Amino acid sequence: MRSRLPALADRALLMLTRRIPAPRIVALGRGIAGAGVVLPLGLIGLVKFTQFEVDALRPLITATPWLAWLYPALGERGAAALLGIVEIATAALLTLSIWSPRAGLIGGSLAVLTFATTVSIMLAIPIWEEAAGGFPWINATGQFLLKDVALLGISLVVVGNSLARLTTDRRPRS
Repeated sequence: MRSRLPALADRALLMLTRRIPAPRIVALGRGIAGAGVVLPLGLIGLVKFTQFEVDALRPLITATPWLAWLYPALGERGAAALLGIVEIATAALLTLSIWSPRAGLIGGSLAVLTFATTVSIMLAIPIWEEAAGGFPWINATGQFLLKDVALLGISLVVVGNSLARLTTDRRPRS
């Protein structure tokens, strides 16, 4: 049975690629990846205007030296609102990137900055579950922040694709 599994897998793969060509799968994946960045940014950006989120941000911002300045400068609600505005604007720009590489470059860059910042929070706060023995057991905060590594990668792809589109659009036509 073991020797038949690779042959069955090859046949299944061949059938799949005949029905759905690879470029279509890539396009579908890009669309889902884009939605996977835009939806959390937009929805979490909206939540930033609630007291629930203001309270949830407090331990993350106060424990992170490179973010703690937000509270003295803007207050808790002001800091949350700033983050919400940036996240909603980023989601809108990423949506517009379908038509505008310039919007993609700006939105992608804002998303890179956003997700690089949230990923960096893992350097400042404990993300290992001590009750379970620490590393590699990740706690709830670590689980929440860890997904942003993938979102950071997708954002970098948007920046790269947008740069490539801008470069192609600026080449002289013959």
